[in-house]
Amino acid sequence: MPKECLNQGNHFLSPRMKRFQFMKKYILLLFCSFFALCAAAQESTASFNVLKLPSMPHSAALGGKNVTLIEDAPSVGWQNPALYANTSDLSLELNFMNYVSSSTWMGAAFTKALGERHTLAVMAQYMNYGSMQETDEMGQVLGEFSPKDIIIGGGYSYLLSDRWSGGANAKFLFSNLGDYSAIAMAFDLGLNYYDEEKDLSISAALLNLGTQIKAYDNGLRTHLPCDLTLGFSMGAAHLPIRWHVTLSDMTRWKSRYFALPGEEEKEISFGKMALNHVALGLDVMPADPIRLSIGYNFRRGNELKAAGSGSWAGLTAGAGLNIKKFKFDVAYARYHKAANSIMVSAGYQF
Repeated sequence: MPKECLNQGNHFLSPRMKRFQFMKKYILLLFCSFFALCAAAQESTASFNVLKLPSMPHSAALGGKNVTLIEDAPSVGWQNPALYANTSDLSLELNFMNYVSSSTWMGAAFTKALGERHTLAVMAQYMNYGSMQETDEMGQVLGEFSPKDIIIGGGYSYLLSDRWSGGANAKFLFSNLGDYSAIAMAFDLGLNYYDEEKDLSISAALLNLGTQIKAYDNGLRTHLPCDLTLGFSMGAAHLPIRWHVTLSDMTRWKSRYFALPGEEEKEISFGKMALNHVALGLDVMPADPIRLSIGYNFRRGNELKAAGSGSWAGLTAGAGLNIKKFKFDVAYARYHKAANSIMVSAGYQF
């Protein structure tokens, strides 16, 4: 028997397998602990809801939520830091999206591999809400101001084995509304299982765990939009397609979280509430460098239809193109009844 193996009953575990089992138990313990914190801090409102917006077009095209994308793009770690493990060394990605009215959402992400198992990431996102008039209590115009949200963070992922990876993000958040400002810290935890032979990806992510450090009025500090998200992606054996199922807000199962305009006092049926957790997506790869995507977000569709949008309100779509070291993506989605949003990104591997 080799010296590096240890006898445990009838099983022989190498030091590598012992480390792997320890890391799995440690990560599961962290998930359980933070799940309890996320479930305990349930309220109907939250601050820094800009955290819910996607940071990459591919995710936006698949219903706006996805924690299982196995893609060589640094921004995949925004919604599941375990996915940094699948990105190449020295990869850069820039993104831009028009939001509502003159608002714009833009950012950048960069990854650096350290050996075969460790990957570091840095990212930043910026929401510019455009110029707004500042008035006093009598309605007199005092001037203009430009509200903004800024998110700066770092991430880390570790390849636990050939199929398992885990990761974490730490994010610093700053929001400015004229003479008022707010500061918060947020953390993400992610776990991913990927079987390359079956093209199967399964993930769990705890997102936006944290709190405000400074409130706008230095009074009550509201919580962040904590989100437990589960995901499943799988390719077809003989077709160039991959389908995705994402379940978000899994700690929220009360009607007040999903109240529609004019229905605040009504109870939502369990079936409708369950669908509000679901985002579906489909990728079609007609040729190696080209990808077409389509998705549907049930909650967004229900809320926008109730606000007066058309029946296709929850529909999303996009496309991607890979040319050697360059990547280009574009996506369409609607986040508000008043406007459609187009998101684009460009990536390069140095």
